[in-house]
Amino acid sequence: MAKFGLSQPVRRIEDPRLLQGRGRYTDDIAAPGQLHAHVLRSPHAHARILSIDTEAARALPGVHAVLTGADWKAEGLGEIPCLIPLKNRDGSPRAETPRYGLAIDVVRHVGDPVAFIVAETVQQARDAAEAVMVEYEVLPACTDLARATEAGQPQVWDSAPGNVCFDWAAGDREATDALFAQAAHVTKLTVVNNRIVVNSMEGRAALAEYDAATGKFTLHAGTQGSWLVKNLLANTVFNLPPEKFRVITPDVGGGFGMKLYMYAEYALCCWAARKLERPVKWASERMEAFQSDTQGRANLTEGELALDKDGRFLALRTRNYADMGGYLSTFAPFIPCGAGTKVLASVYGFQAIWANVLGIMTNTVPVDAYRGAGRPESNYLVERLIDAAARETGIDRIELRRRNMVPASAMPHKTPVGQTYDSGEFAQVLDTALAKADWDGFAARRAESARRGKKRGIGMAYYLEATGGDASERAEMRFAEDGMVEVLVGTQSTGQGHETAYAMITGHELGIPVEKIRVIQGDSDEIPTGGGTGGARSLYSEGTALLATATTVIEKGKQAASEVLEASPADIEFSTGRFAIAGTDRGIGILELAAKQRERAARGEAATLLNAAEVAAIPAHTFPNGCHIAEVEVDPETGHVETARYIVVDDVGHALNPLIVRGQVHGGVAQGIGQAVMERTAYDPESGQLLSASLNDYALPRASDLPDIEVELVEIPCTTNPLGVKGAGEAGAVGSPPAIMNALVHALSDQGITHLDMPATPEVVWKAIATAQAA
Repeated sequence: MAKFGLSQPVRRIEDPRLLQGRGRYTDDIAAPGQLHAHVLRSPHAHARILSIDTEAARALPGVHAVLTGADWKAEGLGEIPCLIPLKNRDGSPRAETPRYGLAIDVVRHVGDPVAFIVAETVQQARDAAEAVMVEYEVLPACTDLARATEAGQPQVWDSAPGNVCFDWAAGDREATDALFAQAAHVTKLTVVNNRIVVNSMEGRAALAEYDAATGKFTLHAGTQGSWLVKNLLANTVFNLPPEKFRVITPDVGGGFGMKLYMYAEYALCCWAARKLERPVKWASERMEAFQSDTQGRANLTEGELALDKDGRFLALRTRNYADMGGYLSTFAPFIPCGAGTKVLASVYGFQAIWANVLGIMTNTVPVDAYRGAGRPESNYLVERLIDAAARETGIDRIELRRRNMVPASAMPHKTPVGQTYDSGEFAQVLDTALAKADWDGFAARRAESARRGKKRGIGMAYYLEATGGDASERAEMRFAEDGMVEVLVGTQSTGQGHETAYAMITGHELGIPVEKIRVIQGDSDEIPTGGGTGGARSLYSEGTALLATATTVIEKGKQAASEVLEASPADIEFSTGRFAIAGTDRGIGILELAAKQRERAARGEAATLLNAAEVAAIPAHTFPNGCHIAEVEVDPETGHVETARYIVVDDVGHALNPLIVRGQVHGGVAQGIGQAVMERTAYDPESGQLLSASLNDYALPRASDLPDIEVELVEIPCTTNPLGVKGAGEAGAVGSPPAIMNALVHALSDQGITHLDMPATPEVVWKAIATAQAA
């Protein structure tokens, strides 16, 4: 039997099940008598729907329903909502972009759902979709974020003049402007954070059932938390009590923020299941995912950094044009605003910050949270600005960062954007990373690359992340009849290793082997509340709830042990899974005690059971931080960029399971490298068609594109949660894009190149080199 202490590199206990094909994902689930659905999507980026003729489609074999926006409206169904009630700088509310399960009058991006076809088979539904006749009046489309606010551009929404749906700000503008006025040097830089297609390994899917006798829906869907989907279905779409909905999330093959939301297809399946009184299933194809899953990043940001004569940072001023796509998604306005701006100070001692964020509507797929959700974008701007300032002032880029880092002695430190860092040893982490990367030995490696005709550069980025999410979390522990301890949690694993982490905490607190622990998640009937997974919140939020629940279990266990051992509860002690009478060798193990009490209760005897549930308050979030150092080689003949070395030194607080932490960092870095040099989401400027709409056209990093990613952990415990942990799930994606791009600019510095934007594809790099040489 395995009893693992915390801080041990334990292999994930869920992996054998998943690797052996015993995982159970939404598309693996089938209900008796289920029908299959297909979504007919708009081929136009912007068009007015003049008419929809469904008669021929309805007459085809196997077709049970062809539903349109007119049907949705006739039944009085509500919106697919945006939950962020943002205020503009002038106090007015942001623009509204009403969105329904199916487009009613106008389509606003290629892939906008127009009709929902339900048939006996998927193929029959597809055939019927081809028979639906939609008459469109094609309208001019706006797909270019950089030009969307220019006069004469097509208007996506009348409610958002100039395509600006909100104009929001944070920080102290007067203080920032005053510091800029007295600055000895100001560095200005505009950067692109390119749009990302999420591309989770498992596509979205849904299976809905409806019980006419009880009026209750059951929805199986791959989410990042069943409760948000449940509440939105009830409160905003169907206007029914939440108890009329049960949402079950089985295994999920990747989320990255994209599976947080209540998508139209979930509501459509529920609606069709009620109308037809049969289960309805839908599963996305890959190209469909490119056109309907929320996308990420898509920012154009202007930054200004003010420094005094000694190279001390005075103030930061930013203006961020954040692409929202055709509709405001569930949390979309919060990502560049509340989430992004709260880390603008990073690890540096700015005196003032002012940040202006404009939400821009375009005829493209909606944009929302993607791994890091606003924080990568802000860190990218700051770290690119610092490298630019170092070039302009002649101050070494490492020295410039070190000179401006908040010292450990200043903790807790309140930033100009209102965040309070509880802990951090930024200079120590920086020095550890420099030593691990052999920064001082780079010149020799650069010379060796030059001998092979390659240009080599080294770059770094120090990042700071601010985790987020609900202010409470629930955990429950049940001692089951089969001898297992069931741990019910309110978060949702999408591949991070939650089952292992939660089993480790439970086993450590209760003194039981991890193979006796069964983690249960995702069923909104069995688990009444939960904050879901997002913002790297899961371990410290659920961990806090697990500790509180374990404490209650132990207190109930002392009472139960006193009943079995016939002693006073005050005389019962608990240690390493065993209750004992103090000063004696009389005792009983926790699992045996739970079984005895369950048997006594079954016989009708008074017995204290050990089952417990607690909801823990999460009063503060965490601030993981770290240093990424990348070395790249560039082939000047082709523009190809290879990541030759990659080093990460992270402070994620107490590392509960270092093996899982390193794995999470590896995945995040891979995504960051992909964004930096490969992933290009391209829309045709005339038609608004997504040109990179498949994996034939959209480049994702493969194993051969990645180096060994070396990760070292410097543990500076968080002081605001009992585990001392800081969220680690998103950190790898935060630090990697600026590290890669700073290294690339350094590699090309001898050509006079001082700036490149992501994605730095071979074409982009080759053109930059050719242009520089021609000049």
